[in-house]
Amino acid sequence: MHAPPTGTTGTPALPPQQSGTPPRAAAQGPAAGPSARRPAPPWWMWSVVCGLFLVHATLSLRLHEQLLSNSFDLAIFEQGVRSYAHGHLPVSEVKGPGFPLLGDHFSPVLALLAPFYRLWPSPRTLLVAQAALVAVSALPLMRWAHKALGTAAALVFGLCYGLSWGIASAVGFDFHEWAFAVPLLACSLCALGQGRLRAAVLWALPMLLVKEDMGLTVAVIALLAARSAGPGRRRWLGIAAAAGSVGCMLLTLLVVLPAFNPAGSYAYTADLGGFPPGAGGGIGRLLEKATVGLVTPETKVATLVMLLAPTLFLALRSPLVLVAVPTVLWRGLSEDSSHWGTGFHYSLTLMPIVFAAFLDALLRRGTTPAGLRRYLAGAAGVCLMLLPVYSLGQLLRPAFWKTDPRVAVAHRVLDRIPDGATVQASNHLVPQLADRTSVSLFGWGDSRPDPQWVVVDTAVSPQLHWPLDPMQELVALSDLRASGYRTVAEENGFVLLTRTR
Repeated sequence: MHAPPTGTTGTPALPPQQSGTPPRAAAQGPAAGPSARRPAPPWWMWSVVCGLFLVHATLSLRLHEQLLSNSFDLAIFEQGVRSYAHGHLPVSEVKGPGFPLLGDHFSPVLALLAPFYRLWPSPRTLLVAQAALVAVSALPLMRWAHKALGTAAALVFGLCYGLSWGIASAVGFDFHEWAFAVPLLACSLCALGQGRLRAAVLWALPMLLVKEDMGLTVAVIALLAARSAGPGRRRWLGIAAAAGSVGCMLLTLLVVLPAFNPAGSYAYTADLGGFPPGAGGGIGRLLEKATVGLVTPETKVATLVMLLAPTLFLALRSPLVLVAVPTVLWRGLSEDSSHWGTGFHYSLTLMPIVFAAFLDALLRRGTTPAGLRRYLAGAAGVCLMLLPVYSLGQLLRPAFWKTDPRVAVAHRVLDRIPDGATVQASNHLVPQLADRTSVSLFGWGDSRPDPQWVVVDTAVSPQLHWPLDPMQELVALSDLRASGYRTVAEENGFVLLTRTR
């Protein structure tokens, strides 16, 4: 086991900068040279990682078993990975008949899941992979904290990060390609904080393959590395990496995505509310959104407070927090209100940033042992206070472990649909069929017309009805029957229709 800096007691040491050592050199430490071998993580860190993996995987898999996963996004990503697993470019029937996913978001990193999906063709493969990626991202943070502050601090950091609300919200809502960015971000930022500048940039660059919006995040990391490098060749390498990242992002947005998209344009341009000028009010509207609009409505301010609260706002004292700026800006500029709050997966990539900045800030402050204990206790208290509010809190509720009898009915009805059929299904039924049928979303305007089968849950709670409300759903079913579909099964609110002509 790697010993803490202060002998055998496990009490965190004074950070080296207390004795006059410059903060950057103190964070880097004696083993940060280009040829130094870093010690392997001690067993207890792997135990924390395994524990977080089990918690995250259990939550995701249990939600899927309860029919609480969604067409947007689990089924979309599964259809993309399934395409890769069968040797062709990713398409998603949920987005539209044969819709090319590389025209929606640039996420070729999903191909890494294809071999696993080939062996285990199930949405569970994606959920388990996400749990593993998120859990292992705690490891670099714990290693840095262990080296700089000792065992106790590393343990608290790992748990507070792994159970933080942003991660809980994400793992409790389907699968997302950003899961690949989280361990890359953690490794990159920890390397940057310890002065390993080349490693920081090299860990960041693969994020260009995760999603098109990561280009600016990579550029900020490269610029921070260049700033820390001082004059000379290493600074220019950082600047070149930043320029290259922005160039790759622009190439993706302006060339690659429009080339694959059937509409010939980037699908989310209008979310910025100003471009193209004829669609959202032009430059004036964009300037308004980039100033007053970043703090209105109050949901945006509340989200910023929530992002910094787990770090007791100390993250603001570290330049590493600047890496969060691109994500915070595009969310604030977006016209989509779901981007403003703390729900869904939109804060997943921000968690490693704020926690790395928190650790860096503690080192820069030269925190005393007593002060360190207070800060860590405060961070743990915030984490525990928020834990019941977000998805992980469901694991503590007895009702979460009780299976609704309707789940068995749903599977009995779905089993009547043959493999390889074209299907339209209710939102929460789509992920149950994506591994063996060509399934799209019932009531969605871009769904494949005239499917062979239609299966609808008419008894789902009103707040889960989407994209149609209950009345619209009944009208749509009536229209299907009038157009030649017959009822094959109708049980406990589940309606299964098949085309007769």
